Amino acid sequence: MSASVELQTAIYNALLADAGVAALVGDRVYDGAPSNREYPCITFGPMDSVPDDMECITASSETVQLDIWSREQGRLRPCKEICSAVKKALHDADLGLTVNALVQIRTEGMRVFLDADGRTAHGVVTVMAELEEA
Repeated sequence: MSASVELQTAIYNALLADAGVAALVGDRVYDGAPSNREYPCITFGPMDSVPDDMECITASSETVQLDIWSREQGRLRPCKEICSAVKKALHDADLGLTVNALVQIRTEGMRVFLDADGRTAHGVVTVMAELEEA
C-alpha cells in the first residue's frame, strides 16, 4: 500500500474514532462529499507529497488539507470548534501505520472563513506528515 493512501486511511480512522470530532460531526468524514451531504462535515482536500529520501531510506513529506464545513446562519464559531477538535485529534498523534512508518504528524495551520454564499463557514486544517516508505 502506498504511504500516502495509508496515511489518508489512518487520518480518516483517527477522525472517526475521536470522541471530540465525533461529537461535532458524527461520522460525516468524506473523501469526496456526497451531493446530498449534511452539515457539519469534514472532507479531504488537496494533498502534496515531496520526496525526502536519505541514504537507504525512502521517505516523503506529505501535506494534507482537511476542509471543515458548517452551515449555521453564517456563524464561524461552530466551524472553529470543529477545526480545534481536528487539530487535537491529529497533532502529534500516533496513528500506527501497518505497512509504512509515520515519523511525525503535526498540524501546521488552521483557517476559517465564510464562503461566498454567506451562510457556509469553511475551515481549512493543514496537516504535515513525515513518512518512511516500506
